[in-house]
Amino acid sequence: MNQQINFLRKHAIYLFRISLFLLSVVLIMFIFPREGKFKYEFQRGKPWMHEDLIASFDFPILKPANEISQERELVIRQIKPYFRFNNQQLSPQRSQLIQHLQSKLQTPSGRLPAGYETSKKQALEVFDKVHERGIIEMNPMLEGRPSDFQLMVIKENTANEVEMNKLFTIQTADLWVRGQLKSLNNAVNNEILAVIISNHLIQNVFYDQATTEHEKQNALARISQARGMIQKGERIISEGELVTAEKLLILESFRKEYETQVGSTISYLGIIAGQSILVTISLAVLLLFLIFFRPDLFMQNKNIVFILLVILLMVFTISFVVRNHLHYFYLLPVCLVPVLIRVFYDTRLALFVHLVVIIITGFLVPNSFEFVFLQLIAGIIAIISVVKVDRRGLFVLSAFLIFITYSAIYTGMNLMQEGNFSTIGTTNYLLFGGSALLTLLAYPLIFIFEKAFGFVTDITLLELSDTNNKLLRKLGERAPGTFQHSIQLANIAEEVVREIGGNPLLVRAGALYHDIGKADMPVYFIENQTTGVNPHDDLPYEESARIIISHVPKGIDIARKHKLPEAIIDFIRTHHGTKKAEYFFTKHLEDFPDEETNEETFTYHGPAPFSKETAVVMMADSVEAASRSLKMPDPEKINNLVETIINKQLAEGQYDNADITMRDIYRIKKILKKKLMNIYHVRISYS
Repeated sequence: MNQQINFLRKHAIYLFRISLFLLSVVLIMFIFPREGKFKYEFQRGKPWMHEDLIASFDFPILKPANEISQERELVIRQIKPYFRFNNQQLSPQRSQLIQHLQSKLQTPSGRLPAGYETSKKQALEVFDKVHERGIIEMNPMLEGRPSDFQLMVIKENTANEVEMNKLFTIQTADLWVRGQLKSLNNAVNNEILAVIISNHLIQNVFYDQATTEHEKQNALARISQARGMIQKGERIISEGELVTAEKLLILESFRKEYETQVGSTISYLGIIAGQSILVTISLAVLLLFLIFFRPDLFMQNKNIVFILLVILLMVFTISFVVRNHLHYFYLLPVCLVPVLIRVFYDTRLALFVHLVVIIITGFLVPNSFEFVFLQLIAGIIAIISVVKVDRRGLFVLSAFLIFITYSAIYTGMNLMQEGNFSTIGTTNYLLFGGSALLTLLAYPLIFIFEKAFGFVTDITLLELSDTNNKLLRKLGERAPGTFQHSIQLANIAEEVVREIGGNPLLVRAGALYHDIGKADMPVYFIENQTTGVNPHDDLPYEESARIIISHVPKGIDIARKHKLPEAIIDFIRTHHGTKKAEYFFTKHLEDFPDEETNEETFTYHGPAPFSKETAVVMMADSVEAASRSLKMPDPEKINNLVETIINKQLAEGQYDNADITMRDIYRIKKILKKKLMNIYHVRISYS
């Protein structure tokens, strides 16, 4: 039992990271459909490469999506809109018409003219006739329709086809009323009567959206999804037979029916077991890649979480679209995966993760070979286009290249299968363009992931390296000597890292901020003393050492206050490692030889550099600062200075935690000597 507990304690970190991969397998399994997978691959225009295929059950030959879509459009065009009579407001309008007519014709004494009753009766008859025929409410769907356009008009629960010109509008009803009044002998002026009736005309035939939609859905439901049947035992296709358009339709129908029947007749346990094995193998390959080729990433949980999160999000998105909106399949921005991974890591890992994603999702999508080929090539182009992310415009260029790649491959595949351009769907090119544009989401996603996971990208490093930003300007104003030293160091360290390999942008940014803590008490550092007064002359050596050493923790505080990334703060905390404040430590030993010296008082708190970049900054910082004390520098003095400083740091174990080799250190020395001789204009004398 104790051995098991000890084993768990010893390997807890590794077990936790492996459990993250296992959790990802479980989550992907929830995403995967619970259905069997058709075991045959086929393409239009290619011969059937398998044995003769015999139908093992009856199944319908499903119509292609474009044919069903055309039939739907035809049905929708043929649907007649429904309108319904609604006479609820006629009775109040009728009463108001009578009142209006009476008030208009009544004399001041209250008497009505002779023939009033006859005129009232005629007015009501005309009013009733015009509304019985119907005054239609104009609707946007009637705009531009011919006058004989057929409508379905419901009156007293009976629907009849009526031409649109058989119904009145308010304008045509007014004209009809005037025509009717002219044919009658009225005791009242026809114009007065016409105006009164027209003022009380109302629309009483209204568009019935619910009934129209109901009839449309019924008509669409009557569209047959199939155009024939294949009987059990019938030969579907023979070995070597060409997959024509008709055969492709039958094969696709058989595949869909097969996967449906397998999912309903075979135990889910077998399907889940098979899917689990395949997904586990795919993620296990990624796990092994990280362990053997990128152990630095594997040792940090945030890297594993981020990579698995990107994979899960893309697998979920593809699964959702395939299940619910297959016609938007080409709109998926699959190339977001390699772009995001490349921006935060490297091209090799980006390609590997992209491969894992398209392999896993290849089990979800139709025509998996075409999908894998299309996305693999597009992903490679995307990775190449963002090899060096130092400008925002590169994302636009990348999106354009992805669109061109998608379009070219899609065109090539169709020509290979069909031999002509007739079946190429122009809509797909629009979807490819949409997918490429969605790839531009990488830019805001990069910002989100930077903040969420504490990553640093080249774009951020370029922004931080701008000497006009607020923090560096403050350093330049308060500690101009330190600022110049930082710029000099940034130039030297960047050149060194370019030669030995590493991240030059990270080194440059780290070097610019490594001494930011000196802005708090600049006069205590010799490079900022311009008056000849040194405040350390009046301080004990211990106090001077404490002030000098304090610039590291103060720098960390300032950096965190200004929300600098941890990757930059690492340079601040490690650029002196666990070295001593040598000058004050040596002076203390000389002046107080008999006293016991507390070395911790004179020692930086570290840690020592733990990366190639931080180690380079420590070396370059020590050498560049020490070189300023050289009088009449020459090649020999510079050589001795570089060798002495770096060899001493090496002996102290300052580079033990950094991934740097003796060969790297040898090359760094050589580059530093060359840079210092260029700075001090030292020429080698040849005799």
